[in-house]
Amino acid sequence: MTEAQGGVRGWAATRKGHLSRLRFTSLRLRLVVVFGLVALTAAVSASGIAYWLNREAVLTRTQDAVLGDFKQAMQTRAGSLPTDPSQDELQRTAGQMANSSQRFSVLLVARDSDGKTVYGSSGALDGFSLQDVPKSLRAAVNKRQTVDSGNKYAYHLYWQRVVDNGTPYLVAGTKVIGGGATGYMLKSLEPEAKDLNSLAWSLGIATGLALIGSALLAQAAATTVLKPVHRLGVAARRLGEGKLDTRLRVSGTDELADLSRTFNYAAEALEKRVDDMAARDEASRRFVADMSHELRTPLTAITAVTEILEEELEAESGSMDPMIEPAVRLVVSETRRLNDLVENLMEVTRFDAGTARLVLDDVDVADQITACIDARAWLDAVDLDAERGIHARLDPRRLDVILANLIGNALKHGGSPVRVSVRTADDEVVIAVRDGGPGIPEDVLPHVFDRFYKASASRPRSEGSGLGLSIALENAHIHGGEITAANSPDGGAVFTLQLPRDASSLTEDPTNGDPKKGDA
Repeated sequence: MTEAQGGVRGWAATRKGHLSRLRFTSLRLRLVVVFGLVALTAAVSASGIAYWLNREAVLTRTQDAVLGDFKQAMQTRAGSLPTDPSQDELQRTAGQMANSSQRFSVLLVARDSDGKTVYGSSGALDGFSLQDVPKSLRAAVNKRQTVDSGNKYAYHLYWQRVVDNGTPYLVAGTKVIGGGATGYMLKSLEPEAKDLNSLAWSLGIATGLALIGSALLAQAAATTVLKPVHRLGVAARRLGEGKLDTRLRVSGTDELADLSRTFNYAAEALEKRVDDMAARDEASRRFVADMSHELRTPLTAITAVTEILEEELEAESGSMDPMIEPAVRLVVSETRRLNDLVENLMEVTRFDAGTARLVLDDVDVADQITACIDARAWLDAVDLDAERGIHARLDPRRLDVILANLIGNALKHGGSPVRVSVRTADDEVVIAVRDGGPGIPEDVLPHVFDRFYKASASRPRSEGSGLGLSIALENAHIHGGEITAANSPDGGAVFTLQLPRDASSLTEDPTNGDPKKGDA
């Protein structure tokens, strides 16, 4: 791999790690989102309330000032006009009223001495005319009210806010008390609108800053909360990997500290239990090994005696008493079984202790299978389908143990014809052993490689120890291979052995007996 490829892959891995931490199910992301939503809601609510209060305050203040000036001007200026003013008088008075400090436009409407409607406009806003006044406002201004104890005047001041071409205006109107001209006022609220827009922008920026601040605060809070959780996850992962001495540093008295203490207590109890179990397991293995070694000495003597008895049984002289011949044959048979059991137990003990080793050699698989069959006089009962020249670097003795167990199991429990086939796949050698029996019951299949498992309702009771297939599987594993059991669609059981063509890259780890990469 080139340096550039390594850099791209490293960047991709880093990016993937960041994305995994920011997935929606991430507690960190959820904290940030919740903090952000709360801050956004609070900021928008506060900004909205502040804007609304300031808007009403600004508009009410401006409106009250303008309406107060207009009302005062109507009383002092328009009230001094004659009952039937001329247009010049109205125009002059409207101009005087418009010179108020509030700078609004004025329109005065009255009837002259001839009964004709005349208008007087200040002209400050490109000709403020009666059409610029809403009809509803004109109707309210011109409507005569009933004068009573609750209403002292027949006419009142009315106002309305309108928008023209995007610019807000305040329009007001009233009649001179006691008769006379009707006055209308038009005031632009554009400066106030600009001030309110500036306020809105300021509140929006403040809301954005509050949102950013809440996200940073959420990140800090998430880091504070999740750092102990992350440490706990790392410690649990290390504990799951078998590092039972893993402990967490505990500081503080909060809930996370209590969780760390609980984890430490659990890890300590687990370590103690595992140590106890390992000690018991070691004692059990040592007991089996010691027992097997102790049995070998008397078995050696017994075996020598049974061999002599077996020779007497096979002698043609007939020196063996016919009455004790069955007992002698039973002793010979059971002694052989006991010897096989002790050898199997010792082999199992070596696997459990991790002391089993491979002694590799270049093996012609077909020749090895033929030698195994021939040594056990199975040539007439086994059909071999294997091409010569398929070589593999394996342990010949252990391969012979595997083949003897698989073929012997097929002959003993399945029956003839037994077919052994060999093929190659990639860097593996695949050996299939198929028998002609009824197959393996489905409830038995998961247990065929268990130690001392011999239960089978459809097959005769085994005379073996129940360790053969287990030892065969262990020998396959030490090569880095595998054995599987299944039923053939055409009938019969099929045991498939898969072994690497070259097992020299596997060595035995003395701590646990599992194969790992290394030199032979």
